[in-house]
Amino acid sequence: MLFHCSIWIRFFLVFAVILFYSCKTSGPGIFGKKSPHEQYGDRLINAGLKSTSLGSSWFDMAVQSISSPLVVKIPYKETGYFAAERPSAAGLRFDALRGQLLIITVERNPAINFKVYIDLLKSVEGENKPKHIVAADTSSYSIRYEVEQNASYILRIQPELLSSGEYTISIIAGASLAYPIKAAGKNHTQSFWGADRDGGSRKHEGIDMFAPLRTPVVAAANGRITKVNETAIGGKVVWLKAENKDYTLYYAHLDSQLVAGGERVQTGDTLGLMGNTGNARFTLPHLHFGIYTYGGAVDPFPFVNPIENMPEKITASVKLIGQLARNTSTPAKVYDEPNINSVSNLFIPGNTLLRIEAATSNWFKIILPNGRQGFLRNILVNETDKPLRKLTLKTSLPLLDKPDPFAAKKLIMIAGEIVDVFGSFENYYFIASKSNVSGWIMK
Repeated sequence: MLFHCSIWIRFFLVFAVILFYSCKTSGPGIFGKKSPHEQYGDRLINAGLKSTSLGSSWFDMAVQSISSPLVVKIPYKETGYFAAERPSAAGLRFDALRGQLLIITVERNPAINFKVYIDLLKSVEGENKPKHIVAADTSSYSIRYEVEQNASYILRIQPELLSSGEYTISIIAGASLAYPIKAAGKNHTQSFWGADRDGGSRKHEGIDMFAPLRTPVVAAANGRITKVNETAIGGKVVWLKAENKDYTLYYAHLDSQLVAGGERVQTGDTLGLMGNTGNARFTLPHLHFGIYTYGGAVDPFPFVNPIENMPEKITASVKLIGQLARNTSTPAKVYDEPNINSVSNLFIPGNTLLRIEAATSNWFKIILPNGRQGFLRNILVNETDKPLRKLTLKTSLPLLDKPDPFAAKKLIMIAGEIVDVFGSFENYYFIASKSNVSGWIMK
């Protein structure tokens, strides 16, 4: 009870100070408006809270989450918990392709008085610091972002100080353009970007989408028709400059063209009918669809891929999230990604104490007492509701708040006292005294 009271007292003090300084937040950055996360950070600085242990930890976690994020693959979904007494942030790194539409959503529980900040950043080659791309509005808790470059992206989610709650984050990738043909079914692409052409003398600069002769070919975006002509290779072609984009859409091998140069079109308008003109005259009817930028052709498939994969259902027990736990008595591998085929640079002995940070699919995202993070299969995790065994102390020992010889001493354990052992880490046991005070003692 005393612990919970102290948390609430700290909460009201921090809230009052931030509220007082909220009208003194620094103005927009040199290159534009600051993100909600930056604005909140400014309020903490102006209130003098960055110099406190609590405030300093909040800023440290903000940096750590983007400098050492955990690696995942999209689509991805996790449920996690932020505890008021431990400033924290979740950082996830994933790869995305140009043309994909990232859809990121965060659900919160409780939905009231639990504010989190969501930021998307991009890793820039040759630079140590990732570039901030976009932030979620704190009223919607979602991001829709059209990927403009093949790269690794980092998603950070961080709550305000002394804020507790559960979150569920979902990251999926869809198509940023509309489907360029009107045909039944979804899987029409049978020849992809980079395939050999003319005996390997050139590469395919687009995708081929097969459907019945004279299937309608439609505008995949709003824009203007820049050219309608016929060539030896493309046959009857249409070029569409996408509105507010740096690329042009190319439709080739049409049986007939139904638009004229200079015409403005809307997404879904019919541009022509599918055929096999040009160098496709000996093939089945299909649309060669390409995208050209000022730097040349790019793979169009991520722009129009109609298959929107959804994240796997979370089957790991969410009731353990935010709780102390331990792995089974069998030594276990901790993986860099929630995938048994990923790298595992960490091997923990049986009954190692850990904290469950989040659950994803059939994995737990864990953190060890030394701060190392990773993923552990849920079947290798046990609750700590019951002690492993009882231990009679042979000598008097300090009870520490961390498994570190320089950690703060909570009290002195007397020789002969019988304690409950709940787990271990390196050369320490995590125990509970007869007065129900928990902490670490040396083995």
